Amino acid sequence: MAPGQRGWGSHYRGFVLLSILLGMRWEAWAGQILYSVSEETDKGSFVGNITKDLGLQPRELAERGVRIITKGKTQLFSLNPRSGSLVTAGRIDREELCAQSPRCLVSFNILIEDKMNLYPIEVEIMDVNDNAPRFLTEEINIKIMENAAPGVRFPLKEATDSDVGKNSLQRYQLSPNHHFSLVVQSGDDGTKYPELVLEKALDREEEGLHHLVLTAYDGGDPLRSGTASIRVTVVDVNDHTPVFSLPLYQATVPENVPVGTRLLTVNAIDLDEGIYGEVTYSFWKITPELLQIFHLSSLTGELSTLKGLDYEQSSFYELEVQAQDGAGSLTKAKVLITVLDVNVNAPEVTVTSVSSPVPEDTPPGTVIALFYLQDKDSGKNGEVTCSLPENLPFKLERSIDNYYRLVTARNLDREKMSVYNITLKATDGGIPPLSTETRMSIHVSDTNDNPPTFSDSSYSIYVPENNPRGASIFSVTAQDPDSDKNAQVTYALAEDTIQGVPVSSYVSINSDTGILYALGSFDYEQFRDLQLRVTARDSGDPPLSSNVSLKLFVLDKNDNAPEILYPALPTDGSTGVELAPRSAEPGYLVTKVVAVDKDSGPNAWLSYRLLKASEPGLFSVGLHTGEVRTARALLDRDALKQNLVVVVQDHGQPPLSATVTLTVAVANSIPDVLADLGSIRTPSEPDDSDITLYLVVAVATVSCVFLVFVTVLLALRLWRWHKSHMLQASSGGGLEDVPASHFVGLDGVQAFLQTYSHEVSLTADSRKSHIIFPQPNYVDTLISQDSCEKSDSLLTSIDFQECKGEAPSSQVS
Repeated sequence: MAPGQRGWGSHYRGFVLLSILLGMRWEAWAGQILYSVSEETDKGSFVGNITKDLGLQPRELAERGVRIITKGKTQLFSLNPRSGSLVTAGRIDREELCAQSPRCLVSFNILIEDKMNLYPIEVEIMDVNDNAPRFLTEEINIKIMENAAPGVRFPLKEATDSDVGKNSLQRYQLSPNHHFSLVVQSGDDGTKYPELVLEKALDREEEGLHHLVLTAYDGGDPLRSGTASIRVTVVDVNDHTPVFSLPLYQATVPENVPVGTRLLTVNAIDLDEGIYGEVTYSFWKITPELLQIFHLSSLTGELSTLKGLDYEQSSFYELEVQAQDGAGSLTKAKVLITVLDVNVNAPEVTVTSVSSPVPEDTPPGTVIALFYLQDKDSGKNGEVTCSLPENLPFKLERSIDNYYRLVTARNLDREKMSVYNITLKATDGGIPPLSTETRMSIHVSDTNDNPPTFSDSSYSIYVPENNPRGASIFSVTAQDPDSDKNAQVTYALAEDTIQGVPVSSYVSINSDTGILYALGSFDYEQFRDLQLRVTARDSGDPPLSSNVSLKLFVLDKNDNAPEILYPALPTDGSTGVELAPRSAEPGYLVTKVVAVDKDSGPNAWLSYRLLKASEPGLFSVGLHTGEVRTARALLDRDALKQNLVVVVQDHGQPPLSATVTLTVAVANSIPDVLADLGSIRTPSEPDDSDITLYLVVAVATVSCVFLVFVTVLLALRLWRWHKSHMLQASSGGGLEDVPASHFVGLDGVQAFLQTYSHEVSLTADSRKSHIIFPQPNYVDTLISQDSCEKSDSLLTSIDFQECKGEAPSSQVS
């Protein structure tokens, strides 16, 4: 039922579309739209307002793909896209379509493409009086014996009129004459048969030939007519007329009989002799179309085929034949030919509409295609069934008439199957059955239903440090099973920070290829790993995305040499002095070289060794500890100053190293060092000697000030202990008499060395010698028994003339 209809089932509603003169009307009955239009109207004539009746707007005809689906080859109607009306596609001839059927209905369907909906339409073609009555022959020849009695009737060939109703043949009229009149008989089917009646006896000698005119009239407006001339010949006496052996001849033949096959033989006998007894056969009543199908032998009376029979065109033929003797006497007989249907026509599948491609998110039950099944055979031979291969996500549904719809049976998935090659098999019910296969391809279009996916949930990236700037360090790839723009993946780094710096400052990613690039050179000592998150996003609408975690590990390279922490070198180039008492036993710890390496693993494993010494064999260095110990007992002949070069080396490839130069003063106390320094001759220039003298005086002065400070400090502490009654009597006795050397003597130096915090800095050039005051974390040489408090120690810079020109600073190899 069209959307514009409001009546269903037994409800009927009609209204006049145009004036009565056009004879157009519209009615709805049982869900069908019926229009009417007169035949022979001009092309483009209005038939009905189809858009209104379907509940559409004229613009929707094109937008929704509204079109006409016809079963025949000729398109009789069309749609006017501007007005939305149903109009004629050309001149319509009712007689060509429906012959003389009382009612001429043309059926077709309106298809709304977007919804695959079919609406049945019927248009009744109204007859107009466009055909005049017509005789099959322009002249009718009749032979009448001169002794024929009045009242004898002679049948005449009737006229035909292709129109129907009042526009068809209504009456006959004979031209005025003195011998004949006209009588019209009506058959069971309403056909009018004219008969010529002899009213007055004929005299061959008086008038041997009579000319009459027979006129046939229809009832149309305007009135139309057709004429035929009648030629009556008066002949001598003929005693007998031909007589058929049967009044009715019948034959039943299959439609696939070969051309030229004899169907039957009519036979008539005339008892006269000579020319009056010779019988000839001919068709009495036949249409021009039948003359092209059947042939009647005039001598033998054999009825045969001139062309193939087609049950679908006509299953029954009614003919009239006549037998006429030489005198002109004739008789008629009927011939009925019944054509049997043979399963000679395979089913036909006409694909009316196909929706391809089909979106993969199409819900089940959506109409995909519409097609029409037909078989020109009848009965069982014309019953058609249609089937689909199994395991397809489609099914068939019966629509109106013989239309079928192909609908989705379940959800589609383009990623599993992008094209379905469907074979529709139509089979009839004949024996043997005939079938037809029709193939169609249904393409499934992509919808963005799959996000990009990575092969792994996370990735680990290992990049050696000191990598080139802009180097490619890794590549990620996400696969999207969709197609076209839905599968176009772009990559981006998620916004994040590392140590307050955006990730994008360290790493960038190519949005098209997913290749990651290092924006700078990584430093293992700065950071050892980065946490990254890459987002892959497709170009669908709406876009889908997925994330993957990347952990970038910076691999250490041996790019840092060991760094000497102790002994620390003064910034002015002087060197520290370590004290070693002459009474030291072998293995005595003189000092310890402390170094670190910013690298890690084997690159940070350090080993120590003695590279150079003033007296080989006097000192040794721990391989893994860096401890400088005496290798033997010190002798008086050993020099006051011992220079040691210690190298610290890591285990990288290639290995890196650093060296430090240690100066060890062999003496029991600092005053001993000063005394020994006084005995050293300075072979340097006079200016250097003066500077060295000033330096020695300065060192002595500082030492005295330090001793006074220590003495005052001890006195204050003793006074506090005495006041608190906690100081023992023996603790303060003879303190003033203790020599200053006892405070800065061997014991103090040993205590100082054990803390690895005391150093004496000297330069090879005495003009650069200076005094270094260390940080407060150094342990004092004077330690109270109970308080264990710390006081600042004194570092003195001593000039050694023999050390002039030696490089005291650390070097990195």
